[in-house]
Parts: sequence; structure tokens; C-alpha cells
Amino acid sequence: MVVFDCDGVLVDSEPLANREFTRALNEIGLEIEFDEVCREFIGRSMSSCVETVERRLGRPVPQEFLAQLERATFEAFRRDLRPVPGVRGVVENLDTPYCVASSGPTRKIRLTLGLTGLLPLFEGRIFSAADVGRGKPWPDLFLHAAERMGVTPGDCVVVEDSLPGVQAAVAAGMTVLAYAPRGDASGLAEAGATLFDTMRRLPALISRDGRPAGGG
Repeated sequence: MVVFDCDGVLVDSEPLANREFTRALNEIGLEIEFDEVCREFIGRSMSSCVETVERRLGRPVPQEFLAQLERATFEAFRRDLRPVPGVRGVVENLDTPYCVASSGPTRKIRLTLGLTGLLPLFEGRIFSAADVGRGKPWPDLFLHAAERMGVTPGDCVVVEDSLPGVQAAVAAGMTVLAYAPRGDASGLAEAGATLFDTMRRLPALISRDGRPAGGG
């Protein structure tokens, strides 16, 4: 089975979401740059991100923070979100089972897949960190997806783009392919992933038995 992360792998949402997150954090008093937000928070669940933010602030975030952030982020998605180039063709031509397992809440996954026209490809195969006790970098989400899909973890290939995601997949005993189109590997290879920089390369990296067919 192929297990896709969503943000940054299926939909090009990371720049949009992290711009809004950077703006929101500065508004509540945490001075932080966009690049630092990307390094520290990409791939993690929002609850984990909020724990880190509150630790750095030394106080809880405002009560309305998450609702306002979600509203602004979803508005940005509706204006500008696009699928990752080439990913639709990859998914449509897979000859193995596949699903999506994301750190985002289910409503966000469904919104982003819907806005990019990918939702029909993943109906009934959407798994969120909200479904399990611990999100990435813990293996729980990937193990949950494999169990629900009836596939042995060792027969799964995970397509990720973040360090927490790679760490979670490795901890789950799954093969990991890391999409790094902008050349920033951020320790992904060292964590155990095979790198690739364009979706055109992904089919060649997946063999029929669900393991990488070549190096990155």
C-alpha cells in the first residue's frame, strides 16, 4: 500500500498555511520568521504546535486563536491552493492500494483535497492524527491507517515531505519516500527516507511488492 501525507505531498498547502501561521503567531506576541515556522512546525499536528507555542510564550494562546487561524488559512486555501504538480496522474495510475494519512484534522484534509479535485480519489481512505492518541513523529497514525486498510506495516510505502513524517514512518516499520522539490532535504535522508524531487519519479520508486525500486 502507498500511504500519502497530504500537505506538501498531495496539495501545495505548506507555503499558504505557514504564512498564515507566522502572521498569527506574531500577532499574539511570538516574534518568529516564516523560515523558522517551516523548520519547527511542518509535519506536526496542531495540538503539538500549540504546545510548543505556549511553552515559548509562557502562557496559553488566546481562546479564539485556533478558530481565527483556521478561518484565515481556509480563506487562503480557497483563493490559491493547487495540487502538487503531477500527483493526480501518479495516484490515478497506481496499481496498489493507497490512502492518505495526515497530521491535519479530517475537515482540513477534505477541504484541501476537495479544492484541488483530489477528494474523489481518496473517499473512504482518509486518516487523520485526530484519529489516534499521538501524531507524527510517533508511528500511531501510520499504524492505524495500515490496520484499517488491512495491510501489514512492512508492506507499506509512505510518501512524506517532513522530518516528523519520515520519523513516524520509520518507527512504524514502513519504507519512506521523501518529496523534496525545493532541494531542502532537512535531514530527511539521514532519518531513513529515499529522496525524490518530482512526482514524475515516484512511480519508478515503487515496485509491485510495495518497496522502493531505486534510489533517490
